[in-house]
Amino acid sequence: MEEEERLISPETQPAELGFDVSLRPKTLDEFIGQPKIKENLAIFLEAAKGRNEPCEHVMLYGPPGLGKTTLAHVIANEMGATVKVTSGPALERVGDLAAILTNLEEGDVLFIDEIHRMNRSIEEVLYPAMEDFALDIVIGKGPTARTLRLDLKRFTLIGATTKFSLISGPLRDRFGSVFHLDFYGHDEMAQIIRRTARLLDVPIEDGPARLIASRARRTPRIANRLLKRVRDFAQVRSSGILDMTTVDRALTGLEIDPLGLDETDRRVLLALMNKFNGGPVGLTTLAASLNEEVATLEDVIEPFLLQEGLLNRTPRGRMATEAAYRHLGLEYAEGDKQPGLEI
Repeated sequence: MEEEERLISPETQPAELGFDVSLRPKTLDEFIGQPKIKENLAIFLEAAKGRNEPCEHVMLYGPPGLGKTTLAHVIANEMGATVKVTSGPALERVGDLAAILTNLEEGDVLFIDEIHRMNRSIEEVLYPAMEDFALDIVIGKGPTARTLRLDLKRFTLIGATTKFSLISGPLRDRFGSVFHLDFYGHDEMAQIIRRTARLLDVPIEDGPARLIASRARRTPRIANRLLKRVRDFAQVRSSGILDMTTVDRALTGLEIDPLGLDETDRRVLLALMNKFNGGPVGLTTLAASLNEEVATLEDVIEPFLLQEGLLNRTPRGRMATEAAYRHLGLEYAEGDKQPGLEI
């Protein structure tokens, strides 16, 4: 199954672009969760405003759907700055980045999403821009080539990435602040759902909000998507009332179980148990048995299963844990005695 087809995908789906923007908090006070990041940001943003200068360059990293783009816009709003948005893959030539940098005004925020996917030659143009607010342009070729330096307005670069390890050392060192966004707690998720419901003018009590939160994989983007689907179900089947029974029926119909696993997650675990006796089995072999790409299995499906303790990565391969057997209602036994299910 393609990632964009999965209801519990943390990636933004095309139809949600306008929806997500309308729900974004505008200030740090409105932003729910990430308390340590908010506290540190509040201090250094206030200090920058007190000195009447742009804040330091900021790197935000963590899994998709946790609010990196939202936080970048919050920083810009708190600074009273205009934010220009682009992404690493969109910057195909040095001229693309140069055009953006030379059009920035004093104090503007440049947000580069998926900054780890930026071409290395383009990345090198950022070094003097971030340090000296200057753009070095090479004119000509060969022995007659010369460098022209253009001064830039002082700006703030905010980079976001889901793969911090792929950021080169020279680029990483030029960010004044680096923040890691963690998965949200259940109380924070329930707050986010109640806030979204309020903005959508959908009445919801604490119990149903917590039920949705428990199946949203601790990711706000997924929580908002589930709320939207549950709202549609309630509108058609129960006069728009989001009570516990309606929410539970909606989530059951969407095949989202109490841990937030969908049919694809369960299929992976059952393949491990049924075809490979619970493992260990190599990633390539497991992917082939499921007719999935190795990258999809490793980057999309596995992270949440690992996070919830349902899957182990070992030197010998992947293994289903005792918790996975319990969750699927199977008896756990060591070694060759592990049972399986037909899938």
